Amino acid sequence: MASRLTQISVERPKSVIAVIMVLTFFFLIQFPKIVTDTDPKNMLPASSPVRDYNDQMESLFALHKDMMAVGIVNEKGIFNPATLERIARLTGEITKIKGVVVQDVMSLTTVDNVLSGDGQLIVRPVMDHVPGSQEEIEALQREVYDNPMLVGRLVSADRTVTAIYIPLEEGADAKQVADRIRGLVDNEKGEERYYVAGDPVARDTFGHTMFIQMAMFSPMAGLIMMIMLYLMFRNVTLIMAMMAVAFLSILWSMGALIGAGYPVHIMSSMIPVFLMAIATDSVHIFNEFYFRLKETGNKRQAILETMTVVGPPVRYTALATAVGFGVLVIMHIIPVKVFGLFVAFGTVVIRLMSFSLIPAVMMLTSDRSLLAAAGREDEEAGKGSSWLRRLGEIGFHRYRAVAGAGLILFIAAIAGVSQIHVNNNMVSWFKKGSDIRQADTILNERLAGTATAYIVAESGEPDAMKRYENLKAIGELQRELEGLPVVGKTTSIVDIVKRVNKVLHGNRPEYDTLPTSTEETAQYLFLFGMSAKPRDLDNVVTADYDKANIFLQLKTWDAVAMRGVVKKIEEFKRLHPGLSLEFRPAGISYFNMVWNDKVLFDMIKGFIIALIVVFIILVFNFRSFKWGIVSYIPLLFTILLIYGFVGFIGKDFDMPISVLSALSLGMAVDFSIHFIRRFQQRYAEEQDVERAILWTAARPGKGIIRNAILFASAFSVMIFAPLTPYLTVGLFIAGMMTISALLTILFLPAMIRMLGRWLISS
Repeated sequence: MASRLTQISVERPKSVIAVIMVLTFFFLIQFPKIVTDTDPKNMLPASSPVRDYNDQMESLFALHKDMMAVGIVNEKGIFNPATLERIARLTGEITKIKGVVVQDVMSLTTVDNVLSGDGQLIVRPVMDHVPGSQEEIEALQREVYDNPMLVGRLVSADRTVTAIYIPLEEGADAKQVADRIRGLVDNEKGEERYYVAGDPVARDTFGHTMFIQMAMFSPMAGLIMMIMLYLMFRNVTLIMAMMAVAFLSILWSMGALIGAGYPVHIMSSMIPVFLMAIATDSVHIFNEFYFRLKETGNKRQAILETMTVVGPPVRYTALATAVGFGVLVIMHIIPVKVFGLFVAFGTVVIRLMSFSLIPAVMMLTSDRSLLAAAGREDEEAGKGSSWLRRLGEIGFHRYRAVAGAGLILFIAAIAGVSQIHVNNNMVSWFKKGSDIRQADTILNERLAGTATAYIVAESGEPDAMKRYENLKAIGELQRELEGLPVVGKTTSIVDIVKRVNKVLHGNRPEYDTLPTSTEETAQYLFLFGMSAKPRDLDNVVTADYDKANIFLQLKTWDAVAMRGVVKKIEEFKRLHPGLSLEFRPAGISYFNMVWNDKVLFDMIKGFIIALIVVFIILVFNFRSFKWGIVSYIPLLFTILLIYGFVGFIGKDFDMPISVLSALSLGMAVDFSIHFIRRFQQRYAEEQDVERAILWTAARPGKGIIRNAILFASAFSVMIFAPLTPYLTVGLFIAGMMTISALLTILFLPAMIRMLGRWLISS
């Protein structure tokens, strides 16, 4: 029997549609309240120890969470009057941009250099005026390259690149600032090339582009789906019904998310894509309806019979999909919880629409057009059904060869999975030819690096950072860290003390070292503090000298790069057990590593839990442990093949891939449930395994293939997106749907043939 909801929808279709429209209006009016959030710190709860420590250290050392960089490249050399004039002018214009922390902008015209004159310490801007003569330019170069604190960070060793570092106010939009800067450099004439880079630029640009891509590719995917649906079913009304299911689930889910007060984050912005994928399961309803309508000639009877036989597998695929996402609610990361909750909610909406809206629309559709379209369906010789029957025959009759091929693929997939490594890098979410990716590459190659982190040395004793043994330990750790390929440069109080010591002794190389006397060190720091800007000392040491900050520049935003830094710190601690200092990482690169790890491992943990729960659902669905195992194998096989391929091509297991892992559960198990349920129904009618298998491959199998083709073709359009996560989504879904469908129709017949007696007796 069809469900009570379906019966009501068939009897009162207009009333059901009216109720759905009223509810949809309620969710629609929530959209004006939408708030977006791309700040990575909000990936962790406000009470998170890492987030709290980061905030404390940024406040303690007067640091800025968000820092962007403008690289200025002149292959003929930056030390010429025209280029230096442009650098000075651009620095001045940047300080006028809203959202920039003016007093802390760092460039040749604002960063202090430590010099000496007449035995006195002099701290002044590197370039306090634009040199007008060759002699002045040569003097400037000597001063700059005599100070190792400037080389690599502010200017390149080959004298062709310099950078302007731009700290941003809390809440400033880095993309808007970057666009303003690009507008400024577009007006400059000359041989220089300009590059704007940094984590906040990538983050805010991704957030902005993400919504543009969603607005562009979702309709494109929808249009392709409509075209494919028309080619499959030749009825515009039914096509609109299926598309309505997808779009209503999106409107309801996003409306509920916004109405509940949650911001739209990077993860939740992907909800529409996932719901469109899940909504394609309605194809099975239309597929069976056309066969039933041709057989009965009665629309009402065909609808009720269709929902009677297709309803149970549709219901259980929805349950498995909802559970796959729903388990994310018990994870720790808030955006992960929100993502899982509202995809699960949208899945429930899709199923409600499948049992209400679709039958209602079917009842209101012209009988003549439906009968004409249904007349083309034929289990034996119809388009698609005949080759599916042959595929089922191959699986059934050549089950040993199919099983052998499966074993080979299984071994290869395991080998690929073993090569997967967990990593994340938001800059790599842009294609290689993008401005952001190019800027990041150039600045990382030519300067110390665009990624930043801090290592905080803590003692707990006042004036501890004036003592020789502590400064020596900090300097040794810096050298260890600079030995890592990913670390471009480190800067700390040690570099300041050594610089002052050297310049006060006539720039003699033998004095480029730490004084052993605490009193002498204290005197140098006092002189520097009296001459320099307050931030120059505040950034590297606290007022009572109990904590010091090592500033790191990394040549990549890879999470694994920062993990290597943390490992080196732990190794340094083990090799120096008598140290009175504690070293703790902080800063945006470390924070990104922590939240990336938490998100990724939360997703992996949720994925494993979902795998277990889905298996339980399968056993409950089939009322059989044996059939649960058989239906579970194509799911595991599909997932292994997909992730084995990810491992072989060297693709990082990053956040987009981890998010897609939840989708792979629901979609990969979908086809198994439909195939086995319909096989069991058919076998109960005629008690012939081979005939039941071939019927299932030809008739329900056509729905499976239609589902796979529909979504694979629609979302393959995403391979043209400028953001690699969308490219990943398109390829991943297309591959997953295709592999899962073929495995179902080829391998399930082989498995049922091999395990026939064991299975049928259950």
